[in-house]
Amino acid sequence: MRVFVTGATGALGRYLVPGLVAAGHEVTATTRTPGKVGQLREAGAEPVVLDGLDREAVIAAVLAATPEVILHEMTALAGMRSLRNPDKLFSVTNELRAKGTDNLLAAAKRAGTRRVIAQGYAGAGPDRRSGGALKTEEDPSDWRPIRSFVQAPAAIRHVEEAVPAQAPEGIVLRYGAFYGPGASEILLEMLRKRQVPVVGGGTGVWSFIEITDAAAATLAAVDRGEPGLYNVVDSYPAPVAEWLPYLAQVAGAKPPLRVPAWVGRLLAGEFVVAQMTTSRGYSNEKARKELGWEPRYPSWREGFRAWVSS
Repeated sequence: MRVFVTGATGALGRYLVPGLVAAGHEVTATTRTPGKVGQLREAGAEPVVLDGLDREAVIAAVLAATPEVILHEMTALAGMRSLRNPDKLFSVTNELRAKGTDNLLAAAKRAGTRRVIAQGYAGAGPDRRSGGALKTEEDPSDWRPIRSFVQAPAAIRHVEEAVPAQAPEGIVLRYGAFYGPGASEILLEMLRKRQVPVVGGGTGVWSFIEITDAAAATLAAVDRGEPGLYNVVDSYPAPVAEWLPYLAQVAGAKPPLRVPAWVGRLLAGEFVVAQMTTSRGYSNEKARKELGWEPRYPSWREGFRAWVSS
């Protein structure tokens, strides 16, 4: 099929493009950076330099490519170190999830594109209550309001509502926390410097997904799965108090420091404290069943080991 990939040089896109080409698809791939055009061409795609916030340019590029499938992977998440003010940090990504999504949906309608697959979120969040069953695609986000985290939830919600409603075959893949080659080197760097403590007992439960497993699920969704939401996470969500010391151990770092929640608020802000104390994990049952997908790393334990040794 003809597939149009936005954000093709990001952490996930750099695995998607070769995978799509290897599967025999005709790929048009976009980047905001002219210097990355050669990288896309070498991967076998037709490169396009594109600003996802430029509506007319997006429509023109999609009309030129006439894709049967659009993969919306536009974010601006590189270089994250502090989550004290997530709305400020994610401001461009929020705009890409709102305005950028609308631009792609308008382009898809003009081009007659039947399937639009967009990047969603199943990472750690400020859940109102910790514990309980894993969240399925039917569960609302149920995040409590945080002053510095208002725009991001609205943008995530917009993707989840607009894509299935407006595309004939609209799919949103809610990815867990990415790790793996090219995905989270900053976390390893900060962990080795003991800059990532366990906050407030570390009771928050996180869902992870290794980056090549995320790509494999996305490739499966190109021609499988009914419209709707899918949680793309591994099979063993775990509390921070369990996974963070383990990652430090396999990375050869000293055990992470432990600080009470009030200290965490002073050091990192309310959003990080919520991630570390009240976040709930997600179930991957629907994605495994309906997309015919199984993660190569069903647990972050073997995935972390492979990542650190790569």
